[in-house]
Amino acid sequence: MKFGLTFGLVQVPGMPLTYEQSVADLVSGARDAEELGYDAVHMVEHHFQPDGYNPSPLITLAAAAAVTERVALGTNILLVPLYNPMKLAEDVAVLDNLSHGRLVLGVAPGYVQEEFAGLMVPYEERFKRFEEALDLMQLAWKGEPFSFSGRFFEVPETRLSPAPVQAGGPRLWYGVSGPRLLRRAARRGAALAISPRHTVAEVREHLRQYEEHCDEFGVHPTERPAMREVFVAETREEAERIAAPAVTHLFKELYGKRSAKGERALTSDTGEVVSDHEQVDFANFKQRYIIGTPDDAAEAVTQLRDELGTTELHCWMHMPGIAGEDAMRSARLFAREVIPAFPETKEA
Repeated sequence: MKFGLTFGLVQVPGMPLTYEQSVADLVSGARDAEELGYDAVHMVEHHFQPDGYNPSPLITLAAAAAVTERVALGTNILLVPLYNPMKLAEDVAVLDNLSHGRLVLGVAPGYVQEEFAGLMVPYEERFKRFEEALDLMQLAWKGEPFSFSGRFFEVPETRLSPAPVQAGGPRLWYGVSGPRLLRRAARRGAALAISPRHTVAEVREHLRQYEEHCDEFGVHPTERPAMREVFVAETREEAERIAAPAVTHLFKELYGKRSAKGERALTSDTGEVVSDHEQVDFANFKQRYIIGTPDDAAEAVTQLRDELGTTELHCWMHMPGIAGEDAMRSARLFAREVIPAFPETKEA
């Protein structure tokens, strides 16, 4: 099993941690992650959020690329319809060159309405734009002369330069859960990236549908990545003291508010759909995150591996309001006491 660290650079209003400090934590944290034996560094993406969610995953991953040599660098998840696809294809290719072919591109169509309004992209077109943009980018990444004529994008004969280091472009992960999108992920042969929004039971159903579609298209992706909010300490009480406010902020201010607006349903551990973001608290979403002792974490990772077939876990430890030194204390403890518990699945 592989393990990575995820960064979101989310700022809690009223807390002293600034975006500038969070970026510094990313740069030092990426370097430390590689030294500690983690396999990847990932960035999330959202726009125009009041807590300053990171809007520029490729730029921040370029900073991580400059201070690392081995770890994979991933977008988890990049919101493709919000970009000009040719410019995005260029930026991805440049980053793949900067990182010597270490880029993994996790993608999604997005669901937050104000992001589309602010970036002047029609919200109702997001799914079709998403697929067409990916078709265009994968064609461009071949590094050969091409032209493209679609519903949204027209490209005269041209050639992308530079081409990505990885032939045909970086591998794709789909960060989706809807039935139609699961089918599209399988049709493209993309791995399914498990969101921290969902319980193990919900993910199991997503994977069942996805695997049926994989059989339909005759594809069998070997990667099965998952992301979870993770924080470990010597005692469960200490871990919850530091991380409970942070993870509650994430679920309440983004997932909970979107569910309350009817944009994307969020259910509690008891199956209740959130209709008011104030319904969200630490206790009623515990099935999603891994917060406690190293033994607690090892038990949760074992469940992900055995019940969902998870091949790599990306741990969001630098959560809102958690200072870099606290997050890296958790990362070091996790690296020392949890990662070695899975030697049978760790790559040599």
